[in-house]
Amino acid sequence: MFSARDRNAFSKKSNIPQVEKYSNLKYSHRLNFYDRPPIDDITIEDFETCALDRLRVLAEIESSFVRNRSWEELKSVALTQSEKYLPVHASTAIAVDRDAERKKDHVGHFVLRLAFCRSEELRRRFVKSEMALFRIRWDTDDRVEREEFLNSRDFDWIPVSESEIKEHAEELTAAAGGLKDFKIENEKFYKVKWTRVPDLVERRRVFLKGGMAYVPAREQSSLVFQEFQSNLEKALELTAKALPRLDEDTRIVPILDNLSQGFLAGVSSEWSTASSSESTGKITAEMIDDMARKHFPMCMRHLHECLRRDRHLKHHGRLQYGLFLKVLGLSIEEAITFWRRSFSQIQDDKFNKEYRYNIRHSYGLEGKRANYAAKSCVQILTGETPGPGDSHGCPYRHFSQENLSSALLATYSSQGLTQADLPEILHAVKSQHYHVACTRVFEITHARDGVYKGEGVGGGESVTHPNQYAARSRELEKARLETMKAESDGDIVMS
Repeated sequence: MFSARDRNAFSKKSNIPQVEKYSNLKYSHRLNFYDRPPIDDITIEDFETCALDRLRVLAEIESSFVRNRSWEELKSVALTQSEKYLPVHASTAIAVDRDAERKKDHVGHFVLRLAFCRSEELRRRFVKSEMALFRIRWDTDDRVEREEFLNSRDFDWIPVSESEIKEHAEELTAAAGGLKDFKIENEKFYKVKWTRVPDLVERRRVFLKGGMAYVPAREQSSLVFQEFQSNLEKALELTAKALPRLDEDTRIVPILDNLSQGFLAGVSSEWSTASSSESTGKITAEMIDDMARKHFPMCMRHLHECLRRDRHLKHHGRLQYGLFLKVLGLSIEEAITFWRRSFSQIQDDKFNKEYRYNIRHSYGLEGKRANYAAKSCVQILTGETPGPGDSHGCPYRHFSQENLSSALLATYSSQGLTQADLPEILHAVKSQHYHVACTRVFEITHARDGVYKGEGVGGGESVTHPNQYAARSRELEKARLETMKAESDGDIVMS
């Protein structure tokens, strides 16, 4: 990590024990500057999977920034997501394939570079989230392995000699005065160009002389973070220039298009392709009115109310709502019953000719018999824009702020949402973080179920799918009712 002329001399003074060389590992370090692209063969499926799992982590990090979480809260959420989707264990870890984990991390990063290099705004958001992930890994890395990683790179830091430290002892002590337990005789310093540590210069934590900043060893992380950010920004600009060469690749470009929407509404969890009724039971047509009032997100609540009011929905609305109900647990028989009752102004013949086939088609019983999944938040946000008379889409994106405010109060005031909650929700909407606004509504309306601010739908995770919202809401109600019943039974026994 030092300049070549100083590396050997300085390393003799280090009190850090040398970590064992893990020669059997292709990826020697948990920390990575991603300055060498992967050269292995990779399938299209792995290409997409590696990127999606990494994006799940980065999307939650960005959501944490928008929701003004503290660093410790953000760190906790990111670590939880990383453990689920992107674990990268230490070199000393056993019973895990460390190289496989690090390869997935490596490939995912480079795929997302392709997806997020396309505009200045996407690059900025990507760098900010990647920086946070790197800092979290730095904070949680083993001290010895972290030192070994630093020694494996040439950062061109110049160690300050003992004589130079004595010469500038007064200035160095003044600059480092805010550091706890600081003693000049026990501290090491590095010299770098001042432009490499703008954050420390801004906070007046370094001594400047001749264009060089004297950085205390304990502020080493600022040097590393700045270097990581600078390298990534340059790499993204180079990637953007090379990207047009991929325009003719019909396999990769659609994947990159989808990935680039990941910060818009997060990435839906893997469960969303399966029926959420497994843990909450099947539903019937008669149950939907009550469930809509208690458990549906704003988009589905709006569709349900429009259906009840107009006794009809246009094609995109029927598709969005019908697939949601299907994944929620509505069987084909109950679905036909529900839609027939809802379209009460239509004669039987017309219903059978124009609607029954489409309902059966969405369940995979007609046509090519595909098992269609419900639409995720990203698909709803980036799909067909609602026109006059349409009811589909995302209210947080497609409603005006005035209409959204009125709709939120009319829909959720009975569940605890008040006028005082609107500014925070509308701020997220204005910033185009629609899933963050939806997540905050979920937290407010489920406070009586023990959901607190920042918890999201569990573990700090944001809403990324309407069925995820509804399924979690039903689970919370079920748990609350079971608790109430247990407490009631306990009172009866005690009496």
